Amino acid sequence: MLPSKLSSGLLTDLYELTMAAGYVQSRFDARATFELFVRQLPRNRNYLVAAGLEQALDLLESIHFTEEEVSYLRALPVFRHVQPEFFDYLSRFRFAGDVWALPEGTVFFPGEPVLRVTAPIVEAQLVETSLLSIIHLQTLIASKAARVTTAAAGRPVIEFGSRRAHGVDASVLAARAAFIAGCAGTSNTYAGYHFGIPVYGTQAHSWVMAHEDEADAFSSFLDVFPEQSTLLVDTYDVRAAIDKIIATGRKPHGVRLDSGDVLGDSVWVRRRLDEVGWSDVEIFVSGDLDENRIQEFLRKGAPMNAFGVGTALSTSADAPSIGAIYKLVEVEMDREVRGTAKFSTDKESYPGRKQIFRFRNGQGMYAGDVIGLEDENFPSADRLLLPVMRKGWRVEAARQDRATTLLNARARFLAARTSLPDQLLSLALAKPTYPVSPSARLRASADEARRSFLGAHA
Repeated sequence: MLPSKLSSGLLTDLYELTMAAGYVQSRFDARATFELFVRQLPRNRNYLVAAGLEQALDLLESIHFTEEEVSYLRALPVFRHVQPEFFDYLSRFRFAGDVWALPEGTVFFPGEPVLRVTAPIVEAQLVETSLLSIIHLQTLIASKAARVTTAAAGRPVIEFGSRRAHGVDASVLAARAAFIAGCAGTSNTYAGYHFGIPVYGTQAHSWVMAHEDEADAFSSFLDVFPEQSTLLVDTYDVRAAIDKIIATGRKPHGVRLDSGDVLGDSVWVRRRLDEVGWSDVEIFVSGDLDENRIQEFLRKGAPMNAFGVGTALSTSADAPSIGAIYKLVEVEMDREVRGTAKFSTDKESYPGRKQIFRFRNGQGMYAGDVIGLEDENFPSADRLLLPVMRKGWRVEAARQDRATTLLNARARFLAARTSLPDQLLSLALAKPTYPVSPSARLRASADEARRSFLGAHA
């Protein structure tokens, strides 16, 4: 779990290994740079939130092949004619490259590199699949959580999606990503233990149903948790349940609505609790929530204090993929550096190592980004990509404990959100969209690469 197996070199697609064998056997001794980015925004997204870097660096520092894994590969039919030197290479493999990245919690846009890897080409190639998987999952969930927490307008949102996440590991990492993007906590206790995320929980309908009398169920829970009880009141009849709680004379911390007419019930519950002087008892709402339902509830004046969001958040149900890609942008052989790019329709890429330059207006709000070459300089802009790994080890600035890393990422996103233009915070598609453009030098570099390719293949 957040597992030791995350270090396995086999966590990759087979074609990465066949290419690696080809590079080793043909002695293709090159140093390569790959960039990980997203081509276009997924449905109903105006921006994305970078997340997952910490786990990506964990992988890069520990990735290796065990003796048993090398033996497994050696026995595959596809490697029947591969020379022994490749398997010897795998047995001593470790990643020794350099990495630049967007710090977690950074807001970014299509075409902008989230991660830049420079390493011997075999190393850079073999880590592609795992890096994409790690960055994709947490960036996907963080970007969804950003919408949910924005819709909640300052009210706490608890990530409730562990039972709907795509696997146990995914449930823990989804909780982490959601916390980066503003969720107040999670129901997942392992995420709380491992990352220091605040944990929250109430009770299930089964607790109430296990007792013959609903009032006894409430009283028993209050006996055990006199200060922290949030009582689930929709198992049978919301209004009758509230009256039973009031009749006990014991004020809970909160009550939870999970089904039915939660909008109408929340209004009635708030009024009834206020009548007996329990105005500080919170109304917590859960049950198939997403950003659109939350926004609609609040638009109609619902007196809801906090929300639990599960399936829609931990699966990013409305947009379950962000189409992250990892492309070769530069090759260095015999001290000669050559930029590389794709020219196919709708999948063009730009050559060369890049940097993202972010401009602000006079009020400090984000005004636009330029994607330029690494050595360009725009004095009035922030440079977003930072060095995080050299020769396979984290740089000093990236060496923090898990909890501190996570809190810094969360603070970075919350600060960034206050700098976004208003239209980007809308749940609707932004008009106008945020301006991102290639620099003049980057465009010229791409044109030169295209001319060089066409000339070589004329």
